[in-house]
Amino acid sequence: SGDFLLARASVALARLENTQVVREMAKSLEALVQGEIMQLKSTAEERLSMEYYLSKSYCKTASLMAYSCKSAALLSGHAVGSEVTLAAEKYGYHFGLAFQVIDDLLDFTGTSETLGKPGLQDMSLGLSTAPVLYAAEEHPELQALIARKFSDSGDVSTACDIVMRSQGLQKTKELATFHAQAAVDACCSLPASEARDGLIRLCHVVLSRSS
Repeated sequence: SGDFLLARASVALARLENTQVVREMAKSLEALVQGEIMQLKSTAEERLSMEYYLSKSYCKTASLMAYSCKSAALLSGHAVGSEVTLAAEKYGYHFGLAFQVIDDLLDFTGTSETLGKPGLQDMSLGLSTAPVLYAAEEHPELQALIARKFSDSGDVSTACDIVMRSQGLQKTKELATFHAQAAVDACCSLPASEARDGLIRLCHVVLSRSS
């Protein structure tokens, strides 16, 4: 279904006949692929890096939102380097990171019913996200589990216990809040309107969502 939606979106994009917007959205597709490659081919050292995690999160999630917001500004008649276009892209960048970080937080705090997927799925797939990386700063013994992608029996439950005993969840929420606030700040550069107010409300919604 994802491939079908992507194909339909590409057709709709071509119909716009706006080469600059097509170029920007093509960059988002390139970033999505790059993010998948980063996830599949990460080294043990990279899996322990918060910087690598955020770069991957940008590519897989925030890039689509950033380029989409930028394209919306371009379609509204604003120039590529205009204050509005840059603010729109910045909003999408920070909103996208806030969204992804909260998603990673919910992997620990949400239920299967609200998430629509099993909890702790990220670690089951061998992925180290913000809660785990923050917990590893307090509990270095977690680093070995991250490095081997939680592949040994009991690794996922052990890592979960460590995360729950650490400040990992709190620091993750603070990271998401930082990016949500940065997105709100970017909105201040946009002209006052109901649309701008809606974008600001979305930043509050993303922090309080449970699914």
